[in-house]
Amino acid sequence: MVTVQGISKFKNKLPTAITIGTFDGVHIGHRQILQRLINNAKEANLNSVLVTFFPHPRMVLQKESNIKLLNTLDEKIEILRDLGLDYIIVHPFTKEFSRLSAIEFVRDILVNQLKAKKIIIGYDHRFGRNRNANINDLITFGNTLDFEVEEISAQEVDEVSVSSTKIRTALEEADITTANSYLGYAFMLTGTVQKGKGLGRQIAFPTANLKIAESYKLIPKNGVYVVRSRIDEKVYHGMMNIGFNPTVEGTEKSIEVHFFDLDQDLYDKKIKVELLHHLRDEHKFDSVEELKLQLLKDKQASLAIITN
Repeated sequence: MVTVQGISKFKNKLPTAITIGTFDGVHIGHRQILQRLINNAKEANLNSVLVTFFPHPRMVLQKESNIKLLNTLDEKIEILRDLGLDYIIVHPFTKEFSRLSAIEFVRDILVNQLKAKKIIIGYDHRFGRNRNANINDLITFGNTLDFEVEEISAQEVDEVSVSSTKIRTALEEADITTANSYLGYAFMLTGTVQKGKGLGRQIAFPTANLKIAESYKLIPKNGVYVVRSRIDEKVYHGMMNIGFNPTVEGTEKSIEVHFFDLDQDLYDKKIKVELLHHLRDEHKFDSVEELKLQLLKDKQASLAIITN
């Protein structure tokens, strides 16, 4: 898969099959669309192209919405890389871009720039200035500009019954099982390990403090989670706390991972942590000793879940 930063940098000479969207989460519903795109492209000897946008359009047009995304841009590209697409185009979404009329977007970008011969799109897709054009307009443009439109029907979408919004809600409620089943993979947090206060090491539970650079990344509900990471080509399991460490009067939200059977310096290392199960909500204990006893119970519960 070739990643192209911006539509103007796409230089492929072959005609294309295209789908368009933000594809936040690249969940199982998205994968149906993308597999259909890939299959259609192969059958018609076209290059498969996903056109996606960053920032998310709502970040630009509805700044007050404060939307949180399931993937960082790097995470999304990593997930897409394994699906078999020929190209992913990440186009900067700006207010200027949003003001393109429907015909300008279709004629100048999809047809003239990207050489579209087939567009596969959801029944409810809207595009152009003020999102005033729909799939019927796209079909009309196709008849004039010589490309085919394939509609993903409401029934097909409803059969999957998955949306990025439902997944966000599940994560905000700590329902990792539902979120992961909709995603088709384990929800991930990617960040750099930074030095913390060292409190975990004092009670025999040293932690890697994860700093996530992207402020738009959704962080699940505060609590304790069973997790895994691949570090230096080896898989490690552990448990992670998201929250404020109320037992020691913490004032800043942190993400701290205690890995089982890992004894190495992770400072400044970038790691990906996959969430497997929600153990419990964050709780303020009466003493550090009581917290340590609970962590021992959490570890045993985590190991049981990992074993099963």
